[in-house]
Amino acid sequence: MLIEFTVGNFRSIREKNGLSMVASGLTARNKSLDADNVFRVREELSLLKTAAIYGPNAGGKTNFVRALRFMRELVLTSSSQTQINEPIAVEPFLLHEDTAEAPSFFEIVFELGGVQYRYGFTLDRRHVHSEWLYYSGSSRERTLFERDFQSIKLGASFRKEGKGLDERTRPNALFLSVVAQWNGAVATQLLGWFQRLHIISGIPDHTASKETLDQLSSEGPDRAALVRLVKSLDLGIEDIRIDSKDNAGPEPEPEDIKLRMERVVSKIQQKYRPLSSVRVLHRRHSERGETVAPVELDLERHESDGTQKLFALAGLILGVLRRGEVCVGDEFDMRLHPLMTRELVRLFHSKDTNPHNAQLIFTTHDTNLLAIDLFRRDQIWFAEKDRLGATHLYSLAEFKVRNDASFEKDYIRGKFGAIPFLGGLRTVVDEVIDEASDG
Repeated sequence: MLIEFTVGNFRSIREKNGLSMVASGLTARNKSLDADNVFRVREELSLLKTAAIYGPNAGGKTNFVRALRFMRELVLTSSSQTQINEPIAVEPFLLHEDTAEAPSFFEIVFELGGVQYRYGFTLDRRHVHSEWLYYSGSSRERTLFERDFQSIKLGASFRKEGKGLDERTRPNALFLSVVAQWNGAVATQLLGWFQRLHIISGIPDHTASKETLDQLSSEGPDRAALVRLVKSLDLGIEDIRIDSKDNAGPEPEPEDIKLRMERVVSKIQQKYRPLSSVRVLHRRHSERGETVAPVELDLERHESDGTQKLFALAGLILGVLRRGEVCVGDEFDMRLHPLMTRELVRLFHSKDTNPHNAQLIFTTHDTNLLAIDLFRRDQIWFAEKDRLGATHLYSLAEFKVRNDASFEKDYIRGKFGAIPFLGGLRTVVDEVIDEASDG
């Protein structure tokens, strides 16, 4: 489970900005939100199940998701997919002379197996400047390793699996990835957590998540659950079929860590598969309105982008809920009806559909979700650029807001910032039209 993610000097994010999933001490007007939207990890830590990030176009919401994706993919691939002189594909904040050549900062805090880990690094396009990994259980935080360029100091609990691997760590590779490649027990577990961190785009591109197609390929309860979910979405779909050539089912995970990492890279590069292999069955009716043999349609050719997106997400969402994982979505609500988006969010809030406390973090423009019966204030975040073009991320919990206030109305009125300034739009259009008329 995700506790906190912080990034600095990455794309439009100049200073360190962090999103925290730690529940604050506030209480909602609707007391059921305090019970359903929050779960306790241990006595001193309660986390949120969902968080929504609002902001104008070009405000930096997507860059926050990109930062998390960059960290994830670098952790999973840096030791096996880069050469010694290959540049790191990091993009610093370019609108200030002090940051263009400065290192970027990434840090994540998460819980795994009852242990809290804090992992991070700083780097530029040439090499890793620093890297660190700490852990804490019931006691204070302890060091697993600390890195300063190529000098790596190992903590007692990490010495066995990390010893001697500093010499095998390239300047442009992460030490954590190298240790995992050499079967380090803790490092392998942590890479597994990053592998189970799902980051998705909201733009339909005629592809489906591999997990959706894998579930359809099976003949067990996974397939039945997926079909039930799709049928419940009011899309008119009665059943789903895929071409036999794609019906091989999921491949077993190899035991060797090197082969597993190669599989991870393959999944990142080919995470989605074409929808052209998917057929959906709709009811067909006679002239008298009676149900006759169903008609089979091509999902890509005959269904809307919204339907295709829901289909692509269905298997992923079911898997995340079933396993208690983390899903981060950019423009999660794109092409979806507001009521559909609301119900997907409610799946994560419900103790029945989310028994293992899966988490959903997403960027959105859907102000219909800014409702006091859906979110607590600490679940709502805003991204806004300052006059120098730098993004700042902040929470609604930082504002003094009455419990009966309308989050949506106050946001649209500009009370919380993070909205587009459109004051000159009509003037510009009038001038363009006048110039065209004069010409």
